[in-house]
Amino acid sequence: MIFAVAWATPARETCGTMSDDRAQRQRREIKYMLREEQALAVRSYLSSYLEPDEFAAGKPDNSYEVHTLYLDSNELITYQAANNGERNRFKLRIRYYDDNPFSPVCFEIKRRINEGVVKQRARVKREAVRALLCGESPRPGFLHSFKPQEWSDLLDFWQLVERLQAAPRAHNSYMREAYLNQPEASVRVTLDRAIRMGPEFSWDLGVEMHDGVEVFTGFVVLELKFTERMPTWMIEMVRGFQLKSSGAAKYVQGVELLGEQKVARRLTGFEWGNAVVSTATSAPWLDASAAIRDALGPNRQ
Repeated sequence: MIFAVAWATPARETCGTMSDDRAQRQRREIKYMLREEQALAVRSYLSSYLEPDEFAAGKPDNSYEVHTLYLDSNELITYQAANNGERNRFKLRIRYYDDNPFSPVCFEIKRRINEGVVKQRARVKREAVRALLCGESPRPGFLHSFKPQEWSDLLDFWQLVERLQAAPRAHNSYMREAYLNQPEASVRVTLDRAIRMGPEFSWDLGVEMHDGVEVFTGFVVLELKFTERMPTWMIEMVRGFQLKSSGAAKYVQGVELLGEQKVARRLTGFEWGNAVVSTATSAPWLDASAAIRDALGPNRQ
């Protein structure tokens, strides 16, 4: 695969806490499909080793809502790579947690490289999303708060978007129950319920879903995430509950249920010929590759 490159209420501060970044940027990730009674038993077991993460603490069932907008090419290249089980692949997504216009959203590249997962993430102002998805080149002012790593991650994200001519394809939502170890944040465990997927071609980042389908009906998706070795207590949990790892890719399963024809199309307004001139580069989108290569530097092309 040619694109599998290697490596007003108060605004909610999400996607970029220090502890979350440490736990999420590079890790191992193992998924399991559980029935609800198993998930409740796992929750009880976890309480001896982990604490609810900062966004789950104090909420019913230690859970909060998660929304993801997936971007893909007309040919659904990232979907096909995952569906075919390619060992080195990536997904392009925008993650958000509510429809608050003052909350930042997260532009993410999630790469699977052999058995490991690497996540790049940039927090972006919500008002900048439309400009970016209409084809305007990235600029530092689009970031919620400028950080060199996040600027680099945003440029990497947009370089892949340009190569694929990726556009919004699908909206995924679910309730996430989340735990981690404190203060290291080297271990994170999540249980995802009420998973839904629907076609989505706009930049609205809404929380309502139209024409959606339920994904993994009757199951809870358990994810074990750790940055170093799998902890002994986690190994004992897997053995004790007789858990069997399985693929549980939300985007892949959702597209399969919806049908590829429902997401592999482009609506008016996403044609790449309708370029927007970036005030940062003075380059139209069709020639944005040069601007991005210059921003990345000669060693990152």
